[in-house]
Amino acid sequence: MRDLCTQFPRLKRLVEHEHEGEVVVTDRGKPAFVLRAYRKPATARTRRLDDFARLKARPAKPLSAAAARGLDESDRGER
Repeated sequence: MRDLCTQFPRLKRLVEHEHEGEVVVTDRGKPAFVLRAYRKPATARTRRLDDFARLKARPAKPLSAAAARGLDESDRGER
């Protein structure tokens, strides 16, 4: 275990290259642990969103005359 702290670059090289990605750590001659390189799990690729198609699928509804007048009045404020 001391080698993990003091000689990490050497152990990293052992795990990655020399022992086919795996090193068996022994405790008094008996296998105790296996050191393996961590591999990030593969994630599924996500499809890119087509924003323009989404906008076309949901067109804006036109404002009613009353709603348009109300919007104009609120924009003008108290003038």
